[in-house]
Amino acid sequence: MEYFDLGTILFIIAAVVIFYQLRNVLGRRTGNERPPFDPYTAARKRDTEKTAAKPSENVVALPRKNKPAEPAPDTYASIDVLTTPGSEPNSGLRAIRDSDPSFDVRDFVDGAKMAYEMIVTAFADGDRKTLKNLLSKEVYEGFVAAIAEREKRNEKIQSSFVGINKADIVGAEVKGSEAHITMRIVSELISATRNEAGEVVEGDPETVAEVKDVWTFARDTRSRDPNWKLVATEAED
Repeated sequence: MEYFDLGTILFIIAAVVIFYQLRNVLGRRTGNERPPFDPYTAARKRDTEKTAAKPSENVVALPRKNKPAEPAPDTYASIDVLTTPGSEPNSGLRAIRDSDPSFDVRDFVDGAKMAYEMIVTAFADGDRKTLKNLLSKEVYEGFVAAIAEREKRNEKIQSSFVGINKADIVGAEVKGSEAHITMRIVSELISATRNEAGEVVEGDPETVAEVKDVWTFARDTRSRDPNWKLVATEAED
């Protein structure tokens, strides 16, 4: 029979005590314990979640197919104010606006009024340079011929432009790439033609006369030149 010495017995007792103490501190496994924490697995999980939430920089998002842009509701608003919707001038102005998106009918009317005054004044003064910039070739030639005849007779026009009472658009159309707008202009003018002796042979230097003209302006919508030129004139009876 094998006997244990005193040291061995004391070691066994100490081991049993330590075991029971550890069991009380750590507790028993019940099956509901949290799994051990793995820092590397947790880090990989966080990276995966970030990648899923934030698109990769190497991925290019394809543009969505948008619906065709619709014309702005006020595209023809200014045209409808100046001309009756459905009328021939209104339809013509709309066609000009469609062919030239930069066209603004209000700017055109303001420019036509200024051009009218400049042309009337330049014709009275015999200013060929100014007329050449504002008239088509055919109209320019007609104006210059009239000026030449006046100069040949040694006549001069004494003129004073008073103002424009009315300027209405009475026609508009697109011919190929060329836009045409016809205006009826009612103006007031003091005009008198004097001969070489200074005698009045036409008009009245002291009377304001009402003048009614129908002028047509044109511009090539493909041209970078924004200016319109006078292409036809006639006096209204």
